[in-house]
Amino acid sequence: MNAPRSRLSRRRVIATCSAILLTPAAARAAASGAQIEAEGRAALQKLYGSSPRARELGAKAQAILVFPKIKKAGLMIGGQGGKGVLFVKGKSAGFFSIYAGSFGLQAGAQTFSYALFIVTHTAMDYLTKSKGWAIGSGPSVVMVDEGFARTMNTTTLSQDVYAMPFGQKGLMAGMGLEGSKITPISPD
Repeated sequence: MNAPRSRLSRRRVIATCSAILLTPAAARAAASGAQIEAEGRAALQKLYGSSPRARELGAKAQAILVFPKIKKAGLMIGGQGGKGVLFVKGKSAGFFSIYAGSFGLQAGAQTFSYALFIVTHTAMDYLTKSKGWAIGSGPSVVMVDEGFARTMNTTTLSQDVYAMPFGQKGLMAGMGLEGSKITPISPD
């Protein structure tokens, strides 16, 4: 009889973790716009300090959407989420949330940051006019890792958006934007 209780308890743990991870942003403790902006600026400066190519890309981009701290956790069922700020010509131009759920062979928890360099006018228009953006639909997004960043040439940028993850802490297999939903928010 211990086996059914054990399975039931694992199911409860998984269900509870999933509910916490996937709770809508409005139900969580809200960060102020000033706090999100300050954390976004600090994260972007950290990225620029570690990657000269990111700084070059930032100079060419129409805008940069920075998520300074995304939390990701999962045990077969997982989720990730965070809040970010859109910078246009160095000034804060709006706030966004990013959330995603996943199912599969996964275990662990981590935090990381993302900078989305919006290069084309089309991608910028899509972001500002849509009520939400599901990564994988809309503008094309290219994930930039350290190897790609070393060989990237900012004079021949051809994609709509370039995504750079950075500042990873913790252990979690896999990281991607596919299936993430980016939505405008109005922080306190």
